[in-house]
This record gives sequence, C-alpha cells and structure tokens, in this order.
Amino acid sequence: MTGYCELAVTSNFSFLRGASHPGDFVARAIELGHTGVGIADRNTVAGVVRGYSAYKSACDAYCAAHEDAARLPFRYVVGARLVFADGTPDILAYPETRAGWANLCRLLSTGNLRAEKGDCILHEADLVRFSDALLLIVMPPDAPEGIAPVLTRLSRHAPGAVWLGAAMGYRGGDRRRLARLQDIAAATDVPLIALNDVLYHDPGQRPLQDVVTCIREGCTLDSAGYRLEANAERHLKPAEEMTRLFRDAPEAVAETQNFLIRIDFSLEHLTYQYPEEPIPPGKTPQGWLEELVWRHAPFRYPDGVPDKVARLLEQELALIDQLDYAQYFLTIHDIVRFANDQGILCQGRGSAANSSVCYVLGITAVDPAEHDLLFARFISSERKEPPDIDVDFEHERREEVIQHIYDRYGRTRAGIAATVIHYRPRSAIREVGKVLGLTEDITARLAGTVWGSWGTEIAQKHVREAGIDPDNPVIGRAIDLATQLLGFPRHLSQHVGGFVLTRDRLDEIVPIGNAAMEDRTFIEWDKDDIEALGLMKVDVLGLGMLTCIRKCLDLMRDHCGIDYGLADVPQEDPAVYDMLCAGDSIGVFQVESRAQINMLPRLRPRAFYDLVIQVAIVRPGPIQGDMVHPYLRRRNGEEDEVYPSPKPPHDPNELREVLGRTKGVPLFQEQAMKIAMVAAEFSDEEANGLRRAMATFRNVGTIHTFEQKMVERMVARGYERDFAERCFNQIKGFGEYGFPESHAASFAKLVYISS
Repeated sequence: MTGYCELAVTSNFSFLRGASHPGDFVARAIELGHTGVGIADRNTVAGVVRGYSAYKSACDAYCAAHEDAARLPFRYVVGARLVFADGTPDILAYPETRAGWANLCRLLSTGNLRAEKGDCILHEADLVRFSDALLLIVMPPDAPEGIAPVLTRLSRHAPGAVWLGAAMGYRGGDRRRLARLQDIAAATDVPLIALNDVLYHDPGQRPLQDVVTCIREGCTLDSAGYRLEANAERHLKPAEEMTRLFRDAPEAVAETQNFLIRIDFSLEHLTYQYPEEPIPPGKTPQGWLEELVWRHAPFRYPDGVPDKVARLLEQELALIDQLDYAQYFLTIHDIVRFANDQGILCQGRGSAANSSVCYVLGITAVDPAEHDLLFARFISSERKEPPDIDVDFEHERREEVIQHIYDRYGRTRAGIAATVIHYRPRSAIREVGKVLGLTEDITARLAGTVWGSWGTEIAQKHVREAGIDPDNPVIGRAIDLATQLLGFPRHLSQHVGGFVLTRDRLDEIVPIGNAAMEDRTFIEWDKDDIEALGLMKVDVLGLGMLTCIRKCLDLMRDHCGIDYGLADVPQEDPAVYDMLCAGDSIGVFQVESRAQINMLPRLRPRAFYDLVIQVAIVRPGPIQGDMVHPYLRRRNGEEDEVYPSPKPPHDPNELREVLGRTKGVPLFQEQAMKIAMVAAEFSDEEANGLRRAMATFRNVGTIHTFEQKMVERMVARGYERDFAERCFNQIKGFGEYGFPESHAASFAKLVYISS
C-alpha cells in the first residue's frame, strides 16, 4: 500500500475558512496512519505552532508507549497557502530548509507590510524574489488550461521545486479533469501531486464549515447557496481511499512521499539568539552583568549588602550563567535605564519580583530577600524555559519606551507579539444565531445567559432560565454549533506590550505585519506559541497608577524638596494602615473595588505582607477554594491554625513550611504548586505542567486534567478528601485568574505607595 501525506490543509487559522484546529488535523492524520501532514493556511503561519505542540505531545505519548522507539513514524511539516492579488493561482509553499523558512517569512512579511492590518497583498514577483529553498505546489483553478504558463515561469526560477496539485472533490468530471492535469504536468515537465484540499479533519465538521462560511460571507444558511461547499468530502481521508480516487494517476499519490522526503525543516530548527547588548571591550555578557549587579548593590543597600542578599545574588548569577540568560537581563536593564533617564516611572512585576538581581538592577522595587520570595518560580534549570519579565511603565509615556525599542533594534529585529482573539460564548451564539436566522431578541437572550465574557460552555439550565426551550430543534442546533465554535480564532490582535527581540532578522523567524495603531508592527504568534518554541519576550506594559505616582513624586520634589523613588518611599507608615483599615481606599491602586473595600476592615492590614495578602485574597482562586473565611477566622483568633498532615511514615509537618505565613490556608499560586509537590508528590515535570495550566488565565484551560491525579494522591497519603478538593478548587480558580505571591508583592508595593 502506498503511503500518503496530506499537504493542502486549511485550518481555522485561515480565519473563517477552515473548520478544525491545527492539532485536530495532526491527531487525525496520525490516527489514519498517514506518513505526515502539512498545515498551509491562507497567507499566514499563525496556526503552525498549535499543530507543532500537538505533534510533540503525540511524539511523547508514542515514545512512552513504545520504549524501544526513537520517534513517532510521522512527519509534521509547515508552510503557507499563498493567495495572490494579481490573478496568480494559489500556491502551497513549503520550506525545504531553514533558509526556505526565512524566505517564506520574509515573503509573507512583504505582503503584510504593504497592506492594512489583517490583509496580505502578494504578487507573483514577490514569490520569485523569495523562492530559494521553497517547494511550490500550484493549485489549478476550475478551468486549468491556463495554468501551463505559470508552471513554466516558476520552474524557470525554481527548477525541480514545482509541483502541480490535483484534488478529486466529487464535483463531477473529476476523472476528465485529472486527465487534463496529467497532460499539463507532462507538457511542462512538472510532477503531479495528489491532494484532498481539506478544510476540516473529520466529515462531522461539515455543518460547522458551513457556519463559518456564512459568518465570513455575512449571509444566512438559507441564502448561502453556491457559497457553501458542494459536499462533505473536504476532510482527511485514509491512504487507501486516496489511492482509489487516484487510480488513474497512482504516481500522484506516490509523489506525496517524494515531496515529504525533500523537506529538511522543522520548527524545532528555529534556534533563538538573543540580541547582543553593548558591552565594554574585553567583557563577556555574564561578566558585564555581574559587574553591573555588584556596582548597583550599594545603592539598594547603603549600609552594606547583607550576607543573605549576597548569597542570593551569587546563586542567581550562577544560574543565569548556567542557562546563558545574561543577554536577556542586560536587555531589560537597558530598557529600564532608558525609562529612568527620561524620567519615566516603571516597575517590574510578576515572577521577576522573585529575583534579587532584578531588584538590585532597579528592574523591580520589591526586595525578595525581605519577603522570602522564590527565585525558582522565576527561572530554574528544571523548567528549561526562558524567563519572562513584565515591566509596567507610566501609561501616558509607555509609547516613548515602545518607540525607543523599535529605534534601538529596528523594525526587522523587534515586534510585538500577537494575541489570538477567540470565539467566546456570547460572540459564538450571536454569530451562529444570525447564520441560522434566529431573531435578534432570541440571540440576545441566549447570549445574555452567559455570565461574563470568558465562559467555556453554554449551559442548558441557563437557557431555560432565560425562558427559551433548549429542546427546540433550531435552538438546540444553535447551541450545539456555537459550542463547537468556542475557542476558534476570530482574528489576530496585538499583545498589550509583549515584545520579541532578536539578534538577527525577526522576519526570518516569523512574519511581521502592521498593527491597527500607527507606527506599530507585530508578529503572527502569541505568547503561548512563543513559549512553545522557547523564544524570549519582554513585556512593556502600561499602568495608570504609575503616572499618578510619578506626578505626586514630582510635586513632592518641587514643593517639599523630597526626592523619592519607588524603592525608597518610607516603609510601614502607621497612618497608611489606619486609612486602609477604615476602608478609605477610593483612588488607591488595586483595593478600590467594592469587594476590596469590604475586605479591608475585616482583614485590617498592619504591615506590608498584609497588603500582599489583601491584593491576592479577593480573587477567584481563594474564593472558589473556600480559603477566604478560614484565613480571616484564624487571623482574628476565632479559629486555631490547623495544618493537615499525611499518614505515617510521612512527615506530619510537611505543609507547615508551605502554609505557615498564611496561617495554614493556601492563598498563592506558589503554595498551590508546593502543595502539589509536597502533599501529592508531583514531580518537577508534573508541577511545571500544573504551573503552565494555571498560567493559561482565561484561555481554554487544561487544569482539569490534573484534578484526579492530585486529589487521589493526597487522599492516598492520608489527607482528608475535603481538604484535597478545596485545594484543587483553588487551583481551578487560578486557571481563571492566577495570582502568584511575587505578583501580589509588586502590586502591594503600589497599594502602599498610592495610599
């Protein structure tokens, strides 16, 4: 039997054209026994990393099940379907080598940058310019006779790298059309290659395909007519079926294997080199970073660097050296130094607040030694992931910092990450309702059943509560299709400030396009894609309160002669805590919501760490985990501190160290991770998987996959099931909005200063 690889796959990242996720195509192709699959979306590579992640997971599962296997006998290849503005037929372009990938990215960037956001204007001349190391499959139009000149021209520029695609779509006259294509291929000396030109991974996706077509065309299903596909044949098919369809041209199916063998490129070849920062002659990046750290330390510790801090700095610098991250820290330092030179207030937050190096360099304003924050939450040798430093700048002046980065690195070496805007319940039910012809009042009532914007389902009980019968066939169909549409990408937007910076050309790693905002360019991958490929990003975020604080500091300096920065505002002022205990916090950062104002007189903060808890406790994690009231009762002396313990021979005090500062109640992300590692004996790999699941924030979460493992392991070791389930409910809350202790500490600093 001949092997087969489908190379014409349009996923849902060809926005509103494909009806399956990239990962679904990978899984289905493996299930069908294909030798490989290629994702080629319309003028974009935005979805290829999603398929790559699914492929890696499949490889890991296969190798775990087959201990003697080195790798999964399956190839995942990536390319793009080039759609031209000058009448040239569509062409599937696959990079043969790493150089081919660079050319494909530069080709797509060229089309993106001459168009407005969301569009790509390409001409055949562009392809000719960047055709080196690309393998090209020309997709013939309905009337294929005029395709020969295109094949001849491309073969002249890319000899031996051009194919003619053929698909058998059950549209009538397939065999006659195939014969014509064979004649054209023979006349132009171009191989014929078999395709199914798929739009969805399984025939059951056909109704959803019709829906996304109608959304794209702005029409109802009843009026769509010939705009819909003629049948349900554009799905992945077994090799036997493709062989049967191409029985008159068996060489076309065999050619898919010849094509696959030619490709010597994978996304794992995208080795990332961080930008080289200006370093004095004779210095290494690591040596210069260490010199800067020890030079700046006395400014943070004018009475001498404490022994504990010196040890922390030495440990952190050793790990930074081991993982070769010095350039990254120098880049962040350079951006913060620019902001300081311009009088722009800024503060690093998130897990970077765990780092003494970041504190000494002025990137963060919270001393991690003072608050026992965990550096391993920031970077560790086990995680093998680049650090991620978020820096908040005054919102009124952040654009100055952004334009400095563009000027410093150039448009070809700096770009903002994308954000994939997905369908959520409200948008999904509204769009599907329009397609099915439901009236506006019905779709509005259905959309109104969803609380908030981030749900993951359209619950039938809520539909009934809205006075609508979910058993009505049309309503039921609308809910079913809208549920399938959840999580589908709608379009790409730009991230609020996540920059990717490179040593060489960024547009040879990933295509760049114009953002809607003037003088902004962004890449096609979002933060999850960047993390999956091990690329580093720098978050340049805007914060309104920093603008307020900077103006206050300016007034104090001008009128009182007092010159403060974020790190040297006098600490533990009793008047600040008196004000907060009274709930007088309108205008104070983070604690002016009704829920926070209600909590302040109950928690009664009297020290900085109380503010850290105040910031973190009014969040979905602690609330869903039923941790708020137990903490308050213990803080007020109404309940004894209890530390759940396992059965012998396990250490009965193993959780006291984890939960001691929060009176036996887990409130922070780090504590949730520690409980999983200590009480459920999660490995480093499992704990990191849990951390990543918590970090998905409002995306479609994967946290539930850890529930049984964690709860049952804790119960097996002697913990009460109720405690184990409450711990995990808290973690599920973090899936909606996670709050690490380091992040809370950074925000608490601004709570105190703004108070």
